[in-house]
Amino acid sequence: MYKSELDKHIQNNSLSNSFILFGESTFLIDKYIQILTNIADASVARFYHDEYDFGSAKAHLSQASLFGDQNILIIKSEKKIPKKELDILVEQCEKNSSNIFVYAYYGDDYKAYVKAAAKTNTMCVRFFHPNHAEAVFSVSQAAKEKHVDIDNYTINHLLAVHNGDIALASNELEKLKILNRAVTTKDIEQLIFGLSEINIDDFIKKILNKKDFKVELQNMLEHGEDEIRILTAITTYLTQLYMFNIYIRVNGTPNAIAILGYPAPPQIVKEKSELSIKFKPNRYYKLHELLLESELKMKSSHVDKSAILLSTLIRVQKLL
Repeated sequence: MYKSELDKHIQNNSLSNSFILFGESTFLIDKYIQILTNIADASVARFYHDEYDFGSAKAHLSQASLFGDQNILIIKSEKKIPKKELDILVEQCEKNSSNIFVYAYYGDDYKAYVKAAAKTNTMCVRFFHPNHAEAVFSVSQAAKEKHVDIDNYTINHLLAVHNGDIALASNELEKLKILNRAVTTKDIEQLIFGLSEINIDDFIKKILNKKDFKVELQNMLEHGEDEIRILTAITTYLTQLYMFNIYIRVNGTPNAIAILGYPAPPQIVKEKSELSIKFKPNRYYKLHELLLESELKMKSSHVDKSAILLSTLIRVQKLL
């Protein structure tokens, strides 16, 4: 089902008690996890990414709540839960209607979750990226919850600063709240440092050219950018450089369509070609290994992601 159908079930109080959430919009997935599990005094167990343990998850749904309240299980992961284990967790919810189980799958291979397993009441919901009107509405709702006085025209301006990213725009509301008055577009221009002002490619090139990057990194983190997203952007950039490197070694000259799958401006092709051949294949291997290990560490709970990111980028420069 889609978001609109889930909304109708919420309005009609006809929800199931087990859910599989997936799709393109992590913002909406996170938002609906909160909506579906916002129950006072419930006993909640959360497993994020590599924390998932089937035995502990099953035990939480199987045990009786100490105070007779609801048991809620939330699993967030980019990796798929084995089907047999997922079926058993859903089965535990079928046995006890007071339990709630939400499995949020953040990966791309979600075809298996489009339809619920036979003989279960699980609601499988796909979330697409919100259109512009939905994005404005979402930020407007967040503003009301935070008691921030901001009209839709100004919200449009805020979203434009953050390239339409609802999560980042919503995060800025805490900063705007301190104004204690109606927010204007001038306030947005003076107080908000947007992603549109950050050229991530320039930031990455600073790192790869062994220049000081700490000020730009601090600006991004202070204005809501996620550490994991920064790290994956660097990994993606390095992967492209490696593809340029290999293609040039084999064919002598670069070909953007063959390498990237689309035509790129000549100056970009020239720039990436020149940068790519600075590093040997073995160096790319070591860099990717470091970045992927660091991403895994960040996805564990109770860690300082900012510290891990800074340490990783310093180590990247040492490897170059």
